[in-house]
Amino acid sequence: MSTVIEQAVQARLVATVPRMETVAATLRYDRKDPFAVRMAFPPRATLEGVEVSWAFARELLAQGVEGPAGLGDVRLRPYGYDRTVVEFHAPEGVAMVHVRTSELRRFLESSQRLVPRGREHQYLDWDGNLAQLLEERP
Repeated sequence: MSTVIEQAVQARLVATVPRMETVAATLRYDRKDPFAVRMAFPPRATLEGVEVSWAFARELLAQGVEGPAGLGDVRLRPYGYDRTVVEFHAPEGVAMVHVRTSELRRFLESSQRLVPRGREHQYLDWDGNLAQLLEERP
């Protein structure tokens, strides 16, 4: 069984212009980092012209499809019947995308089959993480 789940989603960029551009984004979940999910955007969707990936808690995603969630760099909230707004806060400004809630739920279900909710701690590599921390000491 694979330890990584990747799912393409259509993200609609919310901008100041009347039209919202749709870009293909990728959601990623790795059992080796069981508390986190990543959402990556292709170069054409970013100010820098390079792929940008945001990491945030899987629990935040689960809460955000149900109601407003997040106080930090990533915030989510339902929008209408079938969309979820994901906000990314950075020093350069705020980026907002709309994603179909059904796509986010499908991704969450897949990740929870790989690592059940509440059991994330069982998939942490404590020894490996400690060794990595000790190697990084000056």
